[in-house]
Amino acid sequence: MQTEARVGVVMEGGGQRALASGHAVAVDSGVRRFSTAHHQRNRQQGLQQQQQPQIGTSVHLLAGGVAGAVSKTCTAPLARLTILFQVQGMHSDVATLSKASIWHEASRIVYEEGFRAFWKGNLVTIAHRLPYSSISFYAFERYKYFLQLIPGLDRHREYASADVCVRLIGGGLAGITAASMTYPLDLVRTRLAAQTKTIYYRGISHALYAICRDEGIKGLYKGLGATLLGVGPSIAISFSVYETLKSHWQLQRPRDNAVFVSLACGSLSGIASSTVTFPLDLVRRRMQLEGVAGRARVYNSGLFGTFRHIVHTEGFRGLYRGILPEYYKVVPGVGIVFMTYEMIKSFLSGKSDDD
Repeated sequence: MQTEARVGVVMEGGGQRALASGHAVAVDSGVRRFSTAHHQRNRQQGLQQQQQPQIGTSVHLLAGGVAGAVSKTCTAPLARLTILFQVQGMHSDVATLSKASIWHEASRIVYEEGFRAFWKGNLVTIAHRLPYSSISFYAFERYKYFLQLIPGLDRHREYASADVCVRLIGGGLAGITAASMTYPLDLVRTRLAAQTKTIYYRGISHALYAICRDEGIKGLYKGLGATLLGVGPSIAISFSVYETLKSHWQLQRPRDNAVFVSLACGSLSGIASSTVTFPLDLVRRRMQLEGVAGRARVYNSGLFGTFRHIVHTEGFRGLYRGILPEYYKVVPGVGIVFMTYEMIKSFLSGKSDDD
């Protein structure tokens, strides 16, 4: 009996050890399979990321430029309304500002200037947006590619924080690069769009000449500090939110239409970036319009002094004057930019592969 009991204990113990050993092997095998699949997916994504800059400089530049031009043309009326709302506080009293509304301002434009006035300054907008968007998208891809070579950031596919950091830094540097290279056209675009009854600038070339004559070469870069301070975070947030949402969406719902995904993620990224950077954009617009047509200067204390002046005279809400038409503009506008960019890039890269 004791022998049988000992044998039974030994057999039971051996069975438990065997069961535990088998369970450990199964778990270890499952972990290895998951780890292998995870690393394979990361390796594939890393290879795709490394190959992306090899699509071609011309493809990135053309896709980005056309995407920006299409988007700005589609949303030009809302862009002009946004600018007019942003600059109202410069030469208007509080009573006038309280009566302003999108519908009232749109009706005034149609009645006083005609329907085509919604696209006033759109030619210079396209002239600005073509190089700006081209440089933004291309520079983002290049900065992102080089940032991934930096120790610590080279494991961006394994760590979400490193991935977000690469996108934020790359987007910020791309925005600063593009804005610095195309700023005079942005200033001219703002001044042409802000004209209402009194026409001071007769076109792009005349505006460039008149600004240099009246304000000097430095006049072409008026408000550049506020622009760089705003456009860096704006593009950083926009690109980062777009790519993060897109990669998460495609991971969760891989069968969804790619065009719809780009449009939706782009729209959400536009809302996020506009909400954060809108006060800086408003200050930039007002600084760009300082001294137009010999009018008296309103802000004489620089970027932060302009912020204080607006908050003091119009309240904190003054920093978000025009945010509603801005939202109406960026929801379709930024979505169209990313959607058009992805479509053109896919078409051109596929065509070059066929050739």
